[in-house]
Formats: sequence, structure tokens, C-alpha cells
Amino acid sequence: MKIKKGDTVYVLSGNDRGKKGEVLEIIPKTEKIIVKGVNIRKRHVKPKKQGEEGGIIPVECAIHSSKVSVVCPKCGKPTRIGYVMEKDEKVRVCKKCNAKLK
Repeated sequence: MKIKKGDTVYVLSGNDRGKKGEVLEIIPKTEKIIVKGVNIRKRHVKPKKQGEEGGIIPVECAIHSSKVSVVCPKCGKPTRIGYVMEKDEKVRVCKKCNAKLK
């Protein structure tokens, strides 16, 4: 996958279309990602220990990586990602402005 943990992404489709958020977790086996503030569901939690509270907690759920696009830090627009070889390293590059991505 071209998306890495810590990238800022723009949601292209679904109920949260148009939102931006940071990638919290990547699940390569299913090609899904968890984005902060996107695809929020309610989770019912029981108290595990005595004195601990249960309740309904909002949790971010996974969405497919094809539904998001990486936001370039330089131009600030959602873009596709390309790769360029520099010395012996493969570097991610913005397709719109050719800026290097971390």
C-alpha cells in the first residue's frame, strides 16, 4: 500500500466523504486503514473491573484504502503517489507538484 501511518488523507467516498484525517493504523492483510475522526461507530463496553464504568464509546472503524487519497503537505491537495529512486532509496513523491512525502 502507498499509504503510511501518520499520513494525512482525504476521504473520497462514503458517508464521511470530504473529511480529512490522520492515519492511525494500517491493516495490510485486508488493505484497510483506520483514520482519526472518520467512520465512527458506537461500541457498547462492559465494565471489566469493579469501580470501572461501562457505557457507549465512539470508536473509529476501518475503511478500505481505495476510498482515500493522500494529501500533499506542500500543495495541500489530495493527490496520487509516485515513487522516485534517490541514491539507493525509494522516495514517495506527489504526482501534482513532485514534492517529497515523508
